[in-house]
Amino acid sequence: MDAATNPAPPAAVPSGKKTMKLPAWELIGLVAAMMGLNAFSIDIILPALPGIGEAYALASENAPQMVITSYALGLGVATLLYGPLSDAFGRRGVLLVSMAAMLVCTLACALAPTFWVLLLARVLQGVAAASMRVIAVAVVRDMVSGRKMAEIMSIAMTVFMISPIIAPAAGQLLLFVAPWRAVFLALFAAIALIAAWIWARMPETLDPENRTPLHLRSALASYVHVCRNRISLGYTLASGFVFGGLFAFVAMAEQIFAQQYQMGAAFPLAFAGVAASMAVASFVNARLVGRFGMRRLSHFALLLYLGLFVAMTVSEATGHNSFWVFYIPYTIGVFSFGMIGANFNSLLMEPAGRHAGVMAAVSGAYSFIMGALLGTLIGMAYDGTVMPLVAGNAALGVASLVIVLITERGRLFVAGEDEG
Repeated sequence: MDAATNPAPPAAVPSGKKTMKLPAWELIGLVAAMMGLNAFSIDIILPALPGIGEAYALASENAPQMVITSYALGLGVATLLYGPLSDAFGRRGVLLVSMAAMLVCTLACALAPTFWVLLLARVLQGVAAASMRVIAVAVVRDMVSGRKMAEIMSIAMTVFMISPIIAPAAGQLLLFVAPWRAVFLALFAAIALIAAWIWARMPETLDPENRTPLHLRSALASYVHVCRNRISLGYTLASGFVFGGLFAFVAMAEQIFAQQYQMGAAFPLAFAGVAASMAVASFVNARLVGRFGMRRLSHFALLLYLGLFVAMTVSEATGHNSFWVFYIPYTIGVFSFGMIGANFNSLLMEPAGRHAGVMAAVSGAYSFIMGALLGTLIGMAYDGTVMPLVAGNAALGVASLVIVLITERGRLFVAGEDEG
């Protein structure tokens, strides 16, 4: 699953009238494919983790989780780079070069002779893949604005949500007839198809007169500026903690469902149900946020998230640990995460003004980096029970709530000036 943030590059909005250089349906399809590729690159690998552990004779059953979190780490670190690069050199060229690099890294994953080579290739694959989401948003902004942009992005996000639902099942079906390395070859084919589509159909959307020279000092100054705002910084930090819990689940999902609860090859069905709850959360949030506001919804969702995981920790400690006792409240917890992520992202973006692109890049990078690091920490503690996951999520929920209270000076549910 992918994060709920939508990092965009720090570009100035082009002046003059914008023109659609692609049919709307094709622009939506391209944007959804680019954004969905990151989630697909994570989730299709999940069923292959046991095979990877066996192939490399890893001493720890938890070590294969790093194949997931290493990708997220590379993705987070590189998110800050592609905004300035695409502003200076154009969208199409930067995107095609990064996709070529992603193909090379994916092939390296498929052929990796050792586990450490595989992890290095995954980190570099994430670095290359960071261009997808950043440039996807930039391309839409280059072509359209206002309500039309919101409409296209909403439809693209709806299509994107399908990826984490179907990707594990696709990986599992492939493993019925081929070894684990074939999953990376299938990913290679998917990347190649999208790259060919972009090469054949997507024009350069950033006009030469709107390009921004690449200046390291000014870029760093912009990043420092956005981090000085209390609201933006506070909600960025708070969202990073709950992202850690989400990445821990993604990394541990195969072990929990396929092994602990003995679902075997059927585990993608359980995973799809959890992923679908995030899609439902996005839909519900869009319907309610105009009525209740971002703070009320996100603060309620955070308290629900924390309460659920505290209760699940107590339940696990007292021996009430059946599949449904875990699955139902956990799915509700992920639903609440979906509402937290969407509204925290909006709240941190509100004060950014003309630095909105920079703020989006900072928040996206931080969320993936923190998610990868905290997810690895929790995932490595897996002991054959869900206790590390639920207790870890409870602890991260406490940390996030403390940061929100500090950010809001002790007040919850109070709408700010940005919400009317």
